[in-house]
Amino acid sequence: MALIVQKYGGTSVGNPDRIRNVAGRIAKFHGEGHQLVVVVSAMSGETNRLIALAKELTPTPDPRELDVVVSTGEQVTIGLLAMALQAAGVPAKSYTGGQVKILTDDAHTKARILGIDDAAIRSDLSEGKVVIVAGFQGVDVGGNITTLGRGGSDTTGVALAAALKADECQIYTDVDGVYTTDPRVVPEARKLDVITFEEMLEMASLGSKVLQIRSVEFAGKYKVKLRVLSSFEEEGQGTLITVEENKNMEQPVISGIAFNRDEAKITIQGVPDQPGIAYQILGPVADANIDVDMIIQNSGHGGTADFSFTVARADLDKTIGVLDRVKTVINARGIESDKTLCKVSIVGVGMRSHPGVAAKMFRTLSEEGINILMISTSEIKISVVVEEKYLELAVRVLHKAFDLDRLA
Repeated sequence: MALIVQKYGGTSVGNPDRIRNVAGRIAKFHGEGHQLVVVVSAMSGETNRLIALAKELTPTPDPRELDVVVSTGEQVTIGLLAMALQAAGVPAKSYTGGQVKILTDDAHTKARILGIDDAAIRSDLSEGKVVIVAGFQGVDVGGNITTLGRGGSDTTGVALAAALKADECQIYTDVDGVYTTDPRVVPEARKLDVITFEEMLEMASLGSKVLQIRSVEFAGKYKVKLRVLSSFEEEGQGTLITVEENKNMEQPVISGIAFNRDEAKITIQGVPDQPGIAYQILGPVADANIDVDMIIQNSGHGGTADFSFTVARADLDKTIGVLDRVKTVINARGIESDKTLCKVSIVGVGMRSHPGVAAKMFRTLSEEGINILMISTSEIKISVVVEEKYLELAVRVLHKAFDLDRLA
C-alpha cells in the first residue's frame, strides 16, 4: 500500500459537517491499508478574521506576534479533524508545525522551510495512526512560531511529501482539477488529466489560483508526484502534475490560458538613454520590496527614452512614490500610470516544437480589435497586456483558436 500525503484547504474543512466528510474520505483510504499524513488549512475565512482582529489593535502588527495569532486557525482544525477520525474509529494524532519541527528561517509571515524532522510522523505511521499536521506554519531555530505566507498549506503538504518520500501528494480543494482556463470565463474549458510542472508553474505565476506557486516549485524541485482533486466529489482522478511531458503525437500545442486582472502599468517618460538607467529605476523599486513583471524600454530621440513596466495594482501608489524620488535624480520628464489593464497568457510545452504560436496569438487578438500594449515570452509561455475590458473576449477567442475546447 502507498504512503500518501493529503492536503485539505479551508473550504474543505469550513464547518463540522465538512470536517466529518473529510474524516470519512480519510477513513476510506486508511481502511484500504494506506499510510496517511493529512495537512489542513484553517477553516475558510478564519485567517482573514484573525488578521482583522490584530489590525483592530494596530494597523501594523508586529510580524512575530501576528504569526502567533494567525497560526491558531490551523491548530483548531487539526484538533477537530483528529477528534472526528477518532469518533469514526480511526486512530489519529495531530501536530502543529512546531511539534513536527518544520524548521524555517525567521522571516515572519513569509518564512521558508529549511528542513523537517519526520521521526515522530514515521513512528506514528508505523503504529497505524493517521497523522494530521497544521499547514502554513513552522518554527525557527529560536523556537518562534513562523508562517509561510498565504496559501502556505500547499507548501507544507508538498514539503512533507518530499521529506517522507511519499508515493503521492494529493491537494484537495473546491475544484476537481486544473482546467484549460477559468470555466467561469469560458464554459467550454476542459479539465486536464495531466499537466507538467513547467506548465503548472507558469499557470500559477500568471494568476491561476489552483495551487500556490511555491508549492509547485517545491514539488518540481523534489519530483513530488502531485495531484489536484475536489474534496466535494467522491469519484474522479483530478489532474496529475508530473515531470514527464506528454509524448503523444497529438499533444496540444497549448495546455492552458491564464489571466490576471491585477496589473498596473507605469511609464517614466524622457529618461536618459544610457547604460545603467534600468538599474537606477528598478533598483529602488526592488529595495521597496515591489515585484516588477513586464518591462519595455523604447528608444526615443535626443538621447532620451520611455521606460515602462508593470506591477500589481496594490503596489501602484507605493511604486509611484518611489519613482517620484527617482525622477528627480535621473532628470526624467514625467510619470504616467494605467490601472485599467490585464495580462493574458498562453502556456504549453508543445510550443517548443511548433513555430508560429506567437503569430497565431497576435492574429487572433488583432481580428477582434484587441490592441496589445506589452509582450513577454518564455520557452513555454507568451503573455500580453491588454485593456481589461477585453479580458474575457481575449480568453474566449484564444481558447477557441488553440482548440482547447476540443474533447481530449
